[in-house]
Amino acid sequence: MLILFLFWAFFLSNLLGYGGGPASIPLNYEEIVNHFHWMTNEGFSNMLALANALPGPIATKIAAYVGYDVMGWPGFIVALLATVLPSAIGLILLLKLIDRFRQSPVVKGMTLSVQPVIAMMMLLLTWEIGGDAVKAIGWMQSLAIAAISFFFMTKYKMHPAFLIVAAFLYGGFILPH
Repeated sequence: MLILFLFWAFFLSNLLGYGGGPASIPLNYEEIVNHFHWMTNEGFSNMLALANALPGPIATKIAAYVGYDVMGWPGFIVALLATVLPSAIGLILLLKLIDRFRQSPVVKGMTLSVQPVIAMMMLLLTWEIGGDAVKAIGWMQSLAIAAISFFFMTKYKMHPAFLIVAAFLYGGFILPH
C-alpha cells in the first residue's frame, strides 16, 4: 500500500505542478511533510538545498531521494516514474495531436509563431547569465570564454559538455591566481 501512496503523492504533485519542477516543490512539500510525514520540515529543507546544488531537474531529484528514503530502490523507481509520467504522457498526446494536424495552417502558424518567443526567452536568459559572469570575472574574460566556446562549437562541432568542463577547470585553477 505504501508504494501506491508514494506513486500517488508524486504523480499528483507533478500533474498539478503547472510550470515545471519549481512549481511542484510546494505540492511535494505538502505531500511529503504534511500529508504522509515521510520527512520533517528540516529534513525537507536540507534535501531541497542539496537537490538545488546538483545538476538536473529538481522534481526528479526530490522524487529519487524521497522514494529511496521511504522504500529503497523500489520506492526510488516508483517515485521517479510518478514524477516523469504526467509530463511524458502530456507531451506524447500533444505531439500526436500536432502531428495529426501538422498540415493545418492553424497548427503551422502556432508552431512558427512560438519560435521567436522561445528565441527571445533564450536571449534574455543569456543576457542575465552573461551579466552575472561579467560582474564576477569581467568583460575581457567573459568575452574570451564566449568567443572560444563559439569557435569550438561552430568550427569543430565540439560538444558543449567538454567546453563546460574546460570552463570549470579554467574558473577553478586559472581565475583564482
